[in-house]
Amino acid sequence: MGAENADFSGYATKAGLKCSDGRTIMPNAFSQMDGKVVPLVWQHGHGDPTNVLGHALLEAREDGVYAYGFFNQTEAGQHAKTMVEHQDINSLSIYANNLVEKSKNVVHGVIRELSLVLSGANPGALIDNVRLAHSDDPDDVTELEDEAVIYSGETLAHAATPATKTQDAPPAASSSDEEDVTVQEVYDSMSPEQKDVLHYMIGAALEAADNSAEHAEGTNESDLAHQEGNSNMRNVFENGTTEAKAGPTLTHDQITTILEDGKKMGSIKESFLAHAADYGIDDISLLFPDAKNVTNTPQMIARRMEWVSKVIDGTKKSPFAKVKTMLADITADEARARGYVKGNKKIDEVIRLLRRTTGPTTIYKKQRLDRDDIIDITDFDVVNWLWSEINLMLLEELARAILVGDGRSSLSQDKVKDPEGAVDGDGIRSILHDDDLYVIRKELVANVSVKDSIKGLIRAMAKYRGSGRPTLFMSTAFLTEIMLEEDKFGRSLYETRQALADKLSVESIVTVDLFDEYDNLFCIVVNLDDYTIGTNAGGQLSKFDDFDIDYNQYKYLLETRLSGGLTKPFSAIVVTRAQGTLAVASAPSFDGTTDDITIPTVTGVTYLINDEPVTGTVHITKTTEVEAEPADGYYLETNSTRTWTFSV
Repeated sequence: MGAENADFSGYATKAGLKCSDGRTIMPNAFSQMDGKVVPLVWQHGHGDPTNVLGHALLEAREDGVYAYGFFNQTEAGQHAKTMVEHQDINSLSIYANNLVEKSKNVVHGVIRELSLVLSGANPGALIDNVRLAHSDDPDDVTELEDEAVIYSGETLAHAATPATKTQDAPPAASSSDEEDVTVQEVYDSMSPEQKDVLHYMIGAALEAADNSAEHAEGTNESDLAHQEGNSNMRNVFENGTTEAKAGPTLTHDQITTILEDGKKMGSIKESFLAHAADYGIDDISLLFPDAKNVTNTPQMIARRMEWVSKVIDGTKKSPFAKVKTMLADITADEARARGYVKGNKKIDEVIRLLRRTTGPTTIYKKQRLDRDDIIDITDFDVVNWLWSEINLMLLEELARAILVGDGRSSLSQDKVKDPEGAVDGDGIRSILHDDDLYVIRKELVANVSVKDSIKGLIRAMAKYRGSGRPTLFMSTAFLTEIMLEEDKFGRSLYETRQALADKLSVESIVTVDLFDEYDNLFCIVVNLDDYTIGTNAGGQLSKFDDFDIDYNQYKYLLETRLSGGLTKPFSAIVVTRAQGTLAVASAPSFDGTTDDITIPTVTGVTYLINDEPVTGTVHITKTTEVEAEPADGYYLETNSTRTWTFSV
């Protein structure tokens, strides 16, 4: 069998081609195939013996593997020969397995067959081993049990003008898209997980077909195609050899049936499961891919943080860490202008000067990671993820300190300093605890209704002396209560959040989750342009990282040193609710046969029908609404049921 008698010749694959997943076929990767004979197949059709068109003699070259093709005398073989002679077909593809890679470079493999194909997928090699995880370690060598179909993109040389070792194949003809449209459409509709399953199952089917296919005469290397399921394959991670275990097998026809049924059912997975019993596959669910993370990084369980940026970005920034404010009180009678009576002595005006000074404090967030963990976590960049968590939590702590303080005990060494109402002090002055010269305070009764709370806030706004229209910061629970408030006809009092903001004469309403930790805090109203944050050069948010060689740990620190406080009198409003006792309203019961409502007796709760208190049993003759409201000194939990409707 000499090459000079070949029906055609061409490159089976070429070296130096970078694959879509980053691998590269190295020179001499298939050098051991020199002189080997492999089956010549139509479109990798292993499941049908009539697809065997002949055989191919392989020749290893420095730039790849060259093939000489010989057609058999079968009807299919002669038909393929005619197509090649007429240049209807000019592309080759190989099927290989036992691939070995080193640092994403394919350095070894076994070519099992050469196929005539309608067109090469790309003008270069394409290796589809999507189920494999790869190492970036240049010393890490991996033996791959997965197979590969490699398209060279090279065209054939006709038998009349066989190519030589130094002659490149002619340019490839334009690609043809006339493949099996039905199967392609099914494949394109698959999810990545379904494609993983399909790749595995087709690989198993190809292996089964190789164990049963018959080749044309003259082929003496049939053991390469027949025995791969039982071959001993070297495992570079263990000493010695390990025997490859034969997996489940499917024929080509069975896979075609599964794909067609999957298209009808709308799910390839369901089709596989439906045919599992028919094709003798036990526990087919083991073939499906493992569960995958829906996100690239762990999701953080955190409070809503939208308000943080509104607080930090809204404050005024000073280039000096120590901030002093000086005020002149001209509201006293001594500062008023006076009338003059001829002959009397004129009296000087007396102006009371007020000042306060706020110095800086340090706020930090520190974390550490073992170097071993950083190296072993390969799914995402754990260091960047940790930095984002550090930054997020430090900014939340600063915004919390500005509005309400950090909430820690004054004895805690971790407390963010708060001078509160002191004339001089270091730290972040919280608006909640600031001096009455800067903050207007309004306390609502414990059992205040939603309507009365809105009225109380509007009255407090009359004393506001801050800049422009302020922002209202409120807990989500209180805002929900207000937005659910309806009139007697069931219409919402405030259709939108902005409608409520316009009613209260504020720019916007921002919900703050941590306000829920303060039972009696209703809201804070402030224009943060009246709040100044001061920091010296170098005191801004700064990152530090270090390596502890003794403990093999990286340490990360985010730190800032700054001061903060209101700088304008009466520029904030703090609305609270008087301390009361929590009451829980029980639902009235209703007897549909007698149309009687039984009103429960609950301490601290008053039940009303048409705004009139009711007790005991109430007979109704029409649809009636019962409303519960807290008695003096009591309050009902926010977002609890307070009204019940009964129909006759």
